[in-house]
Amino acid sequence: MKEIMGINHIGIRVSGLQAARAFYERLGFEFIVGPIGPEPVAVMAHPAGVVINLILNGSDSTLGNVLMDVSEKYPGYTHFAFDISNIKMAQASIEEAQITITEGPVALPNGDVMFFIRDPDGNVIEFHQNAGC
Repeated sequence: MKEIMGINHIGIRVSGLQAARAFYERLGFEFIVGPIGPEPVAVMAHPAGVVINLILNGSDSTLGNVLMDVSEKYPGYTHFAFDISNIKMAQASIEEAQITITEGPVALPNGDVMFFIRDPDGNVIEFHQNAGC
């Protein structure tokens, strides 16, 4: 479909606004508005142009992230990945923000390098540096 121009936003179901907002602000996102709408939703944007919608109706679950943490593999989105220009600087920024790196850095045979973190609700976020950056 030729009309697709890019990604408008990423929807992330969370159990509460306060903890999610504080976490994503540590990644450089700015709070725009919310809660709004019937779900309800809060909108945050990053200076790089990435917009997230925090969907504020997640239940507190002892299962963790059911798409990633249980043995049965349910269909669905498992994570999103940010392109980054410098893996070492990104890692230092994450550590400075006192966010735990849950996996990596991992180097692929093609030279790409990535690491992963999780938000307070267990949603997975990848930071990915393409080879040659």
